[in-house]
Amino acid sequence: MKLALADASEAASHSCVSPLRVLFVIPGQAEGSSMIFARRQAQSLREQGAEISVFYLRSRTSVLELACEYARFRRQVRRWRPQLVHAHFGTVTALFTVLAAGRLPVLVTYRGSDLNRVPSSDGLRSWAGRLLSQLAALKARRIICVSRALQARLWWRRSRVTILASGVDTKLFRPGDRDQARAILGWRRSARVILFNSGHDSRNKRLDLARAAVGLTGGMLPGVELKVLDGSIEPTQVPLWMKAADCLLVTSDAEGSPTVVQEAMASNLPIVSVDAGDVAERLEGVRQTRIVRRDPLALGAALVDVLKNPERSDGSLRAESLSLTSIAGALMALYGEVLRTRSSALNAS
Repeated sequence: MKLALADASEAASHSCVSPLRVLFVIPGQAEGSSMIFARRQAQSLREQGAEISVFYLRSRTSVLELACEYARFRRQVRRWRPQLVHAHFGTVTALFTVLAAGRLPVLVTYRGSDLNRVPSSDGLRSWAGRLLSQLAALKARRIICVSRALQARLWWRRSRVTILASGVDTKLFRPGDRDQARAILGWRRSARVILFNSGHDSRNKRLDLARAAVGLTGGMLPGVELKVLDGSIEPTQVPLWMKAADCLLVTSDAEGSPTVVQEAMASNLPIVSVDAGDVAERLEGVRQTRIVRRDPLALGAALVDVLKNPERSDGSLRAESLSLTSIAGALMALYGEVLRTRSSALNAS
């Protein structure tokens, strides 16, 4: 009880102090490509004047490990004294955060596989993760979903949801010279390169379906190559791959709002995708993009249609509304609203 009251007192005492202090909770490690979009979002908020500290929830597999993480989290809260806490994923991460934060207001961002049922990997662990996500929503002060389809997955508290994409760094991801990018990467200039993002979840991303579609494409067009972003590529190299490729292929079973699609849009990279998450909404009216059924023949035909015409897309014209700067501004406004509501409630009590 003393811990909860201390948290409430700290939140109230700092609610009028500038700059805003937010503690991000991100699953995993600080290095590599995993959750890179959350780390970039933290930096974009710093550029808006907020102070952001990041707690990396490094272990999420046992009660003992989580107890150690809880102690480490509480030390960071006492030392850094945030005004609010923002968890950047559901499942264990979100539930841990809402329970460990005491009376500090918590926002949770749901991104896709934390709420979506994924047919290719559905099992007890996946079901348990989605259940934890739903339970965390009960204690979250505000909820962010990266798409409307994801909001519809919530069992309750949908009225607390703000739809907000993760955002794309339009300073990194922007149109560029394809042949120059290929020269840097050592790719063949004459190749027709299809880019695919499998990340660390190739089953949900359906690498098998992508390979089948590309195999059919190769039978109809010469020089077709599939380049796979599997999480081993340095994040700083991905914008160069976007410039050098001819098309992005998306075949996922389920998505929230895939950041790779927004990055491809900002790079004017043509896109062939199944209808997953908010991709159809994002690509509506964008030149050199196709939404097709989840079938190798349909995907292969769409790839041929796009690749035989080397024209780039005009997605960058739509990407500015998805820029990290735009998303950071919306987040700052949301944080302010949460703190004002919190302050009013404390004053009323």
